[in-house]
Amino acid sequence: QVQPVESGGGLVEAGGSLTLSCAASGTIVRLVAMGWYRLAPGNQRELVANINSGGAIVYGDSVKGRFTISRDNAKNTVYLQMNSLKPEDTGVYYCNARGYSDYNAASLFDSWGQGTQVTVSS
Repeated sequence: QVQPVESGGGLVEAGGSLTLSCAASGTIVRLVAMGWYRLAPGNQRELVANINSGGAIVYGDSVKGRFTISRDNAKNTVYLQMNSLKPEDTGVYYCNARGYSDYNAASLFDSWGQGTQVTVSS
């Protein structure tokens, strides 16, 4: 079973920076994509950033120009550099990993981490 594990959340003042990391552990033959989503109180979970195996990146509109996603394929790890943080960036950030754990289509997995809290004070 593939399990993403997030780290790096915390409390920061508005305008500050944080870096989140997520390492996917378990049997992984091919990692298709990894990404970050966040859940703020009263809101639905929303895409923050996603990067696929080819390096294509998608950012949520609210973080474009401020956040940068990157990945280390050798370590099955994805990073999220968050700059110019705003109070509305506050929420629980979840890591998602999608891929295959074997050489067949039935081994497709879509796994979520337990989340890491990011709080931005005004």
